Amino acid sequence: SNVSTLDTHNTSLGNWVRDQRASYKKNALSSNHIKQLDSLGFIWNFSDKSKAKENYRAEIMSWEQRFDELCAFKAQKRHCHVSQSDAGNKSLGHWVSQQRVSYTRNTLNSDRIQRLNSIGFAWDP
Repeated sequence: SNVSTLDTHNTSLGNWVRDQRASYKKNALSSNHIKQLDSLGFIWNFSDKSKAKENYRAEIMSWEQRFDELCAFKAQKRHCHVSQSDAGNKSLGHWVSQQRVSYTRNTLNSDRIQRLNSIGFAWDP
């Protein structure tokens, strides 16, 4: 949720983030909507820079940990097709699915795409 309205590549997303913050300040968002955005690490008060940096670091660390899990999975299974229905790998399967969704929406950064490609990740299994 650290998106600028001045970023020419993300103007509509930046405007949407600004609108979410404005609605939040006016108590115009449902509690479910707030919970969903909170679960993504949404930063409601962007002036709290330490929280923004902390969330950003946590998101990167989480991505790195999941990527490492996927590498271990591939080393064992020889593929990157992690099923969300596999009880032992449910959260990794969900993460893999999220990477595909982000890729499809063109919101996954090129470094992550390159790293996933380097291990033979299947974007459309």
